[in-house]
Amino acid sequence: MRRLLLPFPALVLAAACSGAPPEPAQPAAPPRARIEAPPATAPAPAETAGAAATPPSAPAEPAEPGAAAEADAGAEEARACPADMKLVEGEYCTEVEHTCLRSWYDKSNKKTVCEEFAPTPGRCTGEKVKKRYCIDTYEWPNKEGERPEVMNRFHQAQVKCAAVGKRLCTESEWTLACEGPEMKPFPYGYSRDATKCNGDHLWDNPDMKKVAKRDPDELARLWKGVRSGSQAQCISDYGVADLPANADEVVASETTGGWRGKYDSVHTGGPWYKGVRNQCRPKIYTHDEGFYYYFLSFRCCAEPDGEATDPRTPRQIREGWKMDRVERSARFTVAEMREKLELKEQGKCECKAHDILCKTMCGTLLGPGAVDATPGGAPAAKGGATAAKGGATDGKER
Repeated sequence: MRRLLLPFPALVLAAACSGAPPEPAQPAAPPRARIEAPPATAPAPAETAGAAATPPSAPAEPAEPGAAAEADAGAEEARACPADMKLVEGEYCTEVEHTCLRSWYDKSNKKTVCEEFAPTPGRCTGEKVKKRYCIDTYEWPNKEGERPEVMNRFHQAQVKCAAVGKRLCTESEWTLACEGPEMKPFPYGYSRDATKCNGDHLWDNPDMKKVAKRDPDELARLWKGVRSGSQAQCISDYGVADLPANADEVVASETTGGWRGKYDSVHTGGPWYKGVRNQCRPKIYTHDEGFYYYFLSFRCCAEPDGEATDPRTPRQIREGWKMDRVERSARFTVAEMREKLELKEQGKCECKAHDILCKTMCGTLLGPGAVDATPGGAPAAKGGATAAKGGATDGKER
């Protein structure tokens, strides 16, 4: 039995990473995004008395307290966040302790994977920070039934969020949305289950030269993801879907100083492979903002209650960045991205075969030969199981 202390943002382990060179940048100009609160629903009109008196009916049975509380929470969420987002309100703990009951060692990634934790809520040994924010229900493009979009660099993901009036989530926001009020290691509980959140696929040796060129056939061959919303049991207590496993996700750093604070880009959740982090807390801090990958996706967050959402990251705000600097790194502007999104809604977001930037904006880099994994069909890892040769390129963890 081992007790694991998971410090902010996480306790994680190590593996190697392969990236592709960032693209050159060009200047552009930014608008500021704002989240509009959904209109309040008008109350239903009261019934009027009829001409003739009718016998009184039996009094209605009082609603169960749990159902009433759930209805109140749903009404508050509808007022606080857009329909495609979930409200997260709670206390985030900077350090959480769990007891691991069963684990195995993955030789390819040189890390210990905990399969089962003691079935008790995590014990907060750090500071508690109150948070209230909106988070996308699914990964970008945040639509049920669509594939999570991959192969975006950090600033490209940031501009895409800004184009819909949102921002990238921070590392603590993602973690709280995943682990819920009980600070669970997995959104569904305390025992790792790759059939609930798509994982444990064997390593398939990506051709990194082809990945760097965004070769559609290679990206299709490597695809082991499932559609957003297809994992009925991969939902957190806050109602947020598909957080760990399946596609990895990039979030904005809140870490300052040390090697963990070197980059604004942080990876969380872990990909669909065996022997990698597929928990709520573990994070990767060793990929810079130019990194993109065939299993790396993202989702967006926003301020609740109609408050203005600043699309910049906490670090960018501290350092005085303007959005045009972000747009130069992304190589497209917020306004240009909005145009592409409008075309995509009309089914007209079309690109030439070798126009990588256009395909990145339209989300059409994945080749037509991609086949989705079967939701819940990946075999769960067993203690002492032998990993595939190679192992997932997952970077240095903490």
